[in-house]
Order: sequence, then structure tokens, then C-alpha cells
Amino acid sequence: MVAATLQWTTDDVANWLIEASRTAHRLPPVRVQGHFNCWPTIVRTEYERMASNDPPVYRFPPTPVEVERMLVVMQWVQCLDVEQRKLVWMRAERWRWYDIGKRFGVAPRTAQRHWEVAIQTITEHISRGG
Repeated sequence: MVAATLQWTTDDVANWLIEASRTAHRLPPVRVQGHFNCWPTIVRTEYERMASNDPPVYRFPPTPVEVERMLVVMQWVQCLDVEQRKLVWMRAERWRWYDIGKRFGVAPRTAQRHWEVAIQTITEHISRGG
């Protein structure tokens, strides 16, 4: 496993969390199986397409290696409680400390200290071979 081969630091763990967050956003959307649309495709004119506010979203799917690394990170966060997981994931998605603090009802610096404790907990868990 990847976790056993490296000497982990808190920066390494934080970078892996950020990468896992980006990988999760690049996964294909989940669709309900068994339902389909009978309506014909609407062909829009050029002017209707130009007036549209929705730019096309081009997402390149993640590679299998990136998905595996994301799954490893998902196993790491199992050692945290639910609130710590939410905090770590919000920061991995690049939320501002002010917004994270508002979500948890604490000052931004307090939210940052809670994040540091959670990252340190993950790093210790990985170092123990967890």
C-alpha cells in the first residue's frame, strides 16, 4: 500500500486531501438507472445557444491511479469524527477560513487550529500503519 512506503508529514496529507477533493469533483455524475427520456432532443438555433448562460462543462475523468489515491484518502479520514471530516473536506475544497468558522460557529483561527489537529491525527494514524 502507498501509505506504508512514505514518511508522512502534515503537508503531504493536506496535499493528498486536496487532490482527492479535485478527483471527486471530476468523477462522472451519478444517474438513476432504469429511467430514460422519451422526449426528442431540442435543436437550438445559433442565437439561442449564444444567449444561453450555461457554458459547456468539460470534465476529463480522473485516471484509475487518481481514483485509487482518493479511495486511500477516504480510508484515512475514517479515524476522524464526522465534524472533523467535514472540516477537513471543506478545507480541501479550498473554502476560506472565515466561511469554515461560520459553518462551525467558531472564529476562523479556531477553525484553523481544529483543522491542524485533524490533519495531525490523520498523519499519526498513517504513521502507525492504519
